[in-house]
Amino acid sequence: MTNNSSRLKNFSLSVVVPAYNESTNLIKFVEALRSTITAITSRYEIIIINDGSRDNTDEVGMELAKESGIRYLAFSRNFGKEAALSAGIDYSRGDAVLLIDADFQHPMDKLSEMCALWQSGYDMVYGVIVDRGNESFLKRFGTRFFYSLMSAGTDVAIPQNAGDFRWLDRKVVEALKTLPERNRFMKGLYAWVGFKSVGLPFVPADRFSGVSSFKITSLIKLALSGITAFSTLPLRLWTFIGSFISLVAISYGIFVAFDTLINGNPVGGWPTITVALMLFSGVQLLSIGILGEYIGRIFDEVKQRPLYLVAKDNDNSSLDS
Repeated sequence: MTNNSSRLKNFSLSVVVPAYNESTNLIKFVEALRSTITAITSRYEIIIINDGSRDNTDEVGMELAKESGIRYLAFSRNFGKEAALSAGIDYSRGDAVLLIDADFQHPMDKLSEMCALWQSGYDMVYGVIVDRGNESFLKRFGTRFFYSLMSAGTDVAIPQNAGDFRWLDRKVVEALKTLPERNRFMKGLYAWVGFKSVGLPFVPADRFSGVSSFKITSLIKLALSGITAFSTLPLRLWTFIGSFISLVAISYGIFVAFDTLINGNPVGGWPTITVALMLFSGVQLLSIGILGEYIGRIFDEVKQRPLYLVAKDNDNSSLDS
């Protein structure tokens, strides 16, 4: 665990770089990253996590692992970015840990400012995207809607537009390592552990090469993980809807009873019955589906499978643990 004096001089830094199909970026990225962090500290390690890439990221990573200060981890298959970040955190040994993507979209010119904020006493410095103009309308709308749901449904304040571009103190890293859940929503976990934190605004740069592998289905899956991990709002919402429909049904039943007493019992009502059956059947199925999402998460957790499996670990870093 770091103290104020070790933050100010001779501190060690672990840089976690998750990589999925980043073979065209990785060499130039590591070169640029190394020149940036050597100006900050001489004691560092760069941990590259190959998350089951389908291109030749493995060959590039193995070559980079021959260089001093590089540690290369390769998963046995694709486990997802949340697992890759968790692996980097688990294997890190520095007084501080930097999380940064390998696509050049996280600006390296912010690293010295992150370091200065950490040295001034902040335990976590996280990047906040201030301009999403290069993203699609659907992604921008989905992001706003997701954060609206999260803010309404959880007591944990998750900063809006804050991503995985972060500088963490060792005490934050150790706290994250104690969290056992398999369905990991890292943005929520960063907020849950607390500690003294500050946001650093930045504008994402363009990718150096290639295209993003993050699809809308991945965003939806990540959003579901976040909502079910940190919010019971869907369950509470459908409790309210169920109560409202029950109240309407009771009111309608009372109306039918009085109407029958006053006007008799005429033949008819089939459209009303059909619509009511379809409505209630749809509501029940949707409610069961929402409940199933939570039960599915419980099912994954109780199996206690490891979050990831490491197939290769080439460590050419001399950083002390």
